[in-house]
Amino acid sequence: MHFLNRLSKVIGAGIENPEDLTPLRPFLSSRKMILVLDNAESVLDSQGINPWEIYAMVEELSQFDNICLCITSHVSTIPPDCKHLDIPTLSMDATYHTFYHIYDDNEQVNLVGSILEQLDFHPLSITLLATVALHNKWGTDRLTREWDRRGTGMLHAQHNKSFGDTIELSLASPMFQELGPNACDLLGVIAFFPQGISENNLDWLFPTIANRANIFDKFCILSLTYWSNGFITMLAPLRDYLCPKNPMSSPLLCKIKDGYFYQLSADFYPDKPGYKGAQWIMEDVNIEHLLDVFTSMDANSVNVWDTCTYFMGQLYWHKPRLVIFGPKVEGLPDEHPSKPQCLFQLSWLFDSVGNTVEYKRLLICALKLWEGWGNDLQIARTLRSLSDANRLLGLYREGIQQVERTLGICEQLNNKSAQAHYLHHLARLLHSDDQLGAEEAASLAEEGEEFLVGKCHCLLGDIYYPKGETEKAINHLESALGIASTFNWEDQQFRIFFALAQLFFHQGRFEEAHAHVERAKLNAANGLYHLGCATNLQARFWYQEYEFSKAKSEVLHAADIYEKLGATKDLEACRELLHNIEMEIENSTISGGSNSNSKPLEKALLPIPVNHILSLGCWTLPHKCIQTRPSMNH
Repeated sequence: MHFLNRLSKVIGAGIENPEDLTPLRPFLSSRKMILVLDNAESVLDSQGINPWEIYAMVEELSQFDNICLCITSHVSTIPPDCKHLDIPTLSMDATYHTFYHIYDDNEQVNLVGSILEQLDFHPLSITLLATVALHNKWGTDRLTREWDRRGTGMLHAQHNKSFGDTIELSLASPMFQELGPNACDLLGVIAFFPQGISENNLDWLFPTIANRANIFDKFCILSLTYWSNGFITMLAPLRDYLCPKNPMSSPLLCKIKDGYFYQLSADFYPDKPGYKGAQWIMEDVNIEHLLDVFTSMDANSVNVWDTCTYFMGQLYWHKPRLVIFGPKVEGLPDEHPSKPQCLFQLSWLFDSVGNTVEYKRLLICALKLWEGWGNDLQIARTLRSLSDANRLLGLYREGIQQVERTLGICEQLNNKSAQAHYLHHLARLLHSDDQLGAEEAASLAEEGEEFLVGKCHCLLGDIYYPKGETEKAINHLESALGIASTFNWEDQQFRIFFALAQLFFHQGRFEEAHAHVERAKLNAANGLYHLGCATNLQARFWYQEYEFSKAKSEVLHAADIYEKLGATKDLEACRELLHNIEMEIENSTISGGSNSNSKPLEKALLPIPVNHILSLGCWTLPHKCIQTRPSMNH
């Protein structure tokens, strides 16, 4: 009745207490008009008072040809004939204009800009922030301090406008209340995770909540959350307001933490089939945030730090990059039972982004702890990685000594399988140090499991190529590929395709070279660093074939990947190649020549230097020899 009375008054009908729209229709159809239902969630909430009667009236209003009906609402339950428009957040320019229109002090724009970004350029939050600063006569420094201390809690203007009140109104709505006692806890969980919650993980994250899908849908209807690339997430101001101040106090969040920890603790063997089961690690921003928070809250917990080692171990194989809690690992007391293993896994991440010096330093720290505890198995494992770091640094003799010490430990432990692995590694070091020939090196390690035989074929490929015996190298790598393909070892296939692409290019078999690079990319889909390496290699191919536009496109993509991963040496090489490509394009433009096939083809036959392929066939990460750039003649 209130709705009808208000409508009658607005359109000038003068009819008091109409029971329906019938007496109002002559007035509604008499002239063109714009009707605005502002904050219509108060009447269109499907769980409110007389919701369907009001909805039916609004739907009828939308049928009048002479009426333009405009509805503003947090809920999306509007008549189907109405065109639905999502109101976006502000652009950066509009955000600054809005803020400084109210708060006339732009001395330190950068400081305030950081806060505006953290507010996701949300109009109400921006307006309240500027109003609070104006009313309190705060300078930029004070405003920044208050934001760091209070976050969205400070968005309460003196004329009784509050960001918190707006959210609480949504939480008090009949539709939200109808969702039951789990709704607030679920909102807190979404707010806790930077990415929100993946729609693919709802079943194992919330197994005890029967109507979870319906609840998440209602969150979106209420505009408390939104869908973004398969995630249920929310604007940053809402996250800050709704996030549990003490995550340990949220039983639901603690259950989810346990669920994530269980998923991470699954055993995996990267050199063998089966490790693909952890590919969900690609969604790692949430997990890393979870671990960072709980390592801060409970620094002595063995469970949390053990999970950090699992996370870093799986991250290495599926999305290698550094982690934000790295400094905390080194800050652990030496007596902490998880520290050496954390250091070991952290070292591998530095190795994966090309920082060999840090790789070696962290391994030495881990080795000292294992030696102090007398753990022979872990000492052997760390020595093997340390010898690998020394090989990458060209310190072959030091690496050989460490592998020999490792083999002695394995003999004492009577571990034949480990001995076979380390013999293979010793063979590579001895060959690198010119102490063994090709067949002698391979024969040291060709006994054992089938995947180790595949490694031996890769080793022979590495050895024969620099000797100029390209066909032999290709044959051995293709034999290794046959073994890897049988077991669908995607990670290993990448390395072999990568090496074969270089060999085919060296032989002038350009179509096969490009085809193998594309195959390498497909097998690198779950390893971002690998994808960068393959893209970078293809850029170099196009460069030497004078396809400069294609080369530029590929090298820009590779540089973007390396920058995200923090692989600085590879990024520098990409930038140098990009500079060369742009010079070639500029020279071609000045001379009026075409962008390709305008120079002698002989340049395309320039060999990729030996140190650009050595060890790429071996089943270790490819950056270890990509750091040396092919010579480029102008």
